[in-house]
Amino acid sequence: MDPIEEVETVTAELQAALTRAGIVLPSLCPDPVSCAHQVMNPLVELGRCNMETARLLARALDGGR
Repeated sequence: MDPIEEVETVTAELQAALTRAGIVLPSLCPDPVSCAHQVMNPLVELGRCNMETARLLARALDGGR
């Protein structure tokens, strides 16, 4: 799979998993700088979120506790 296609796919998979957990990261996207760089692997930009979203994300990663 092309690296750009792969980062788009994994970003969509992450967004779907976060949505199922009730979490929205509005800035979630493939990182344009790393996608344009031909030497490094593309990165996923998680972006910024408010404190409530950070708490939800922490709970989701901790198994919902």
